Amino acid sequence: MSLVYSCKELPNRIEGNRLEIDEKITSNKEIEDFISPYRDNVNKNLDSIISFAPETYSKTDGELNTAIGNLMADAVFSESNPIFNKRTGKNIDFVLLNHGGIRAIISQGNITTRTAYEVMPFENSVVVVALKGKQINELFTYLSKAKRAHPVSKQVELLLDEDFNIKKALVNGKKVSEDETYYVATNDYLYNGGDRMTFFHPNDSLYTLDYKIRNVLIDYFKKEDTINPKIDNRFTKLTAE
Repeated sequence: MSLVYSCKELPNRIEGNRLEIDEKITSNKEIEDFISPYRDNVNKNLDSIISFAPETYSKTDGELNTAIGNLMADAVFSESNPIFNKRTGKNIDFVLLNHGGIRAIISQGNITTRTAYEVMPFENSVVVVALKGKQINELFTYLSKAKRAHPVSKQVELLLDEDFNIKKALVNGKKVSEDETYYVATNDYLYNGGDRMTFFHPNDSLYTLDYKIRNVLIDYFKKEDTINPKIDNRFTKLTAE
């Protein structure tokens, strides 16, 4: 049972009455008739088919990288980099997202606009942060200690030993140079310290793309008739022999 308070303003005071809302409350036909066309139109748009998934993808499918996480990070790169390049003349070096930000599976079968809303229900937007190589190394150390499948794009190759120590860390096939500037795409929640990702501060500069992660996914799905994400070697750990 829910409660609603009905208030009326008097000259010198406000009085409130408690109204109980339960299953006995009936809908108002006039209001329902007014809302129904808008609701039907929204549902029609959300249920429009924009791609196809040959399998079901879940964020629990892998230890340090997952197919769905790889898809999201790569989608952010492919959809955001042209925008960033057009505005700045620079390129994004790689993408970092967070494991907890994946809020639903992608089920086998048709992918709809609603799928994107389910996977990313938050209003998080893409930002690009200019970081020195020293902070990139801090980022990789964070990933090694977190021991979670935080999504990174395919420009990264991070290999840990069986004790989760960094054995190899490459960006675009090269070792990180501490004095070089790298452009890392992430979301505004992580940039502001979400999931204890404190390595984004201080930074050389911040670029806000005004591009929601959810819209990234929608645009990516529309371009891909059939998605084909895979677990790969971008973030892995050696196993004891």
